[in-house]
Amino acid sequence: MSSRALLVLSDGVVFEGKGFGHEGEAVGEVVFNTSLTGYQEILTDPSYKGQIVTMTYTQMGNCGINVEDIESLNGPKAEGFVVKEYLDFPSNWRSSNSLGRYLGDHKIVCIEGIDTRALTRHLRDNGSQMGIISTVDLNPESLLEKVRRHPGISAFDLVKDVTTKEKYAWKEGCWKWCVAEKGEVVLKVVVYDFGVKFNILRNLVEAGFDVSVVPAKTAAEAVLETDPDGIILSNGPGDPRTVTYAIENTRKLIGKKPVFGICLGHQILGLAMGGRTYKLKFGHHGGNHPVKDLSTGRVEITSQNHNYCVDIESVRGQATLTHKNLYDGTEEGMRHVEYPIFSVQHHPEAGPGPNDSAHLFKRFRGLITEV
Repeated sequence: MSSRALLVLSDGVVFEGKGFGHEGEAVGEVVFNTSLTGYQEILTDPSYKGQIVTMTYTQMGNCGINVEDIESLNGPKAEGFVVKEYLDFPSNWRSSNSLGRYLGDHKIVCIEGIDTRALTRHLRDNGSQMGIISTVDLNPESLLEKVRRHPGISAFDLVKDVTTKEKYAWKEGCWKWCVAEKGEVVLKVVVYDFGVKFNILRNLVEAGFDVSVVPAKTAAEAVLETDPDGIILSNGPGDPRTVTYAIENTRKLIGKKPVFGICLGHQILGLAMGGRTYKLKFGHHGGNHPVKDLSTGRVEITSQNHNYCVDIESVRGQATLTHKNLYDGTEEGMRHVEYPIFSVQHHPEAGPGPNDSAHLFKRFRGLITEV
């Protein structure tokens, strides 16, 4: 499909291009991702539920799609996709499908041929905002009315749309390029699935964990009855304040078991401790964000995907700051002052992105064995 398409932002800015993927309309919060590669992992990351992803790198589709690099089941989770140039002739020995056909099969509406640099600068200057992509309604006024009627993604609990419905065990470890090392003694860990990426599960197996994944609404009492060695609060989409059941369950876990929170899990942990979260102007999305580990002084290049942060001052007395974003100084991690609990805002599992922070899975293992 190469029909005319429009992207209209809620502030009235209009971009015209060509459609690919699915023909139709998609509404979501428009964000930009600064990764050069990894569009397949980005599109299938459940944290992008409710969002339209703009890639800052110019060409997308040249690697095609393969079955190994998805980060969740049931296809892409992003609402729409915006690129400068879509290439419909993949050249990669692992490719089994083209990006356009894959997105079309999963009814993801996409637009190419627009100035993504101009769009990124607009979002950077004015903040992430709701937008609509359409290949069927090409009236900018009509599309603007539709997008302005949308209440915004903070009005919805998006976790319930991406969490697993049933508990399951995960056995697959990392691909050979992962840096994590297996432990000698297998420890049992329960992962709360708020939109977990498969690479988190792979890294946990590689670090020596027996991994069980449970639905987001699983009662804390049910998890504690299984007597796990540790608990993971996973990444996921949307405003953490909407996931009230997760906040309440996490509050019951504090002091009972070692806990490691990642991204949304970090935010939920902060709220469970009575803290506050705040929304960033345009979020952090990409595989090239420098973060300083304040305990070691080491700077790690990290993979990130979040629109919200924990205000560490709001949990003073319970947690201390452990990681800091060197782009804008925002808080990237915390450690409980009394219990074996820590969390980070970035993604140590990468997928896509660098593996600088993969050692955090071993750090969690060490935290458990020291208890």
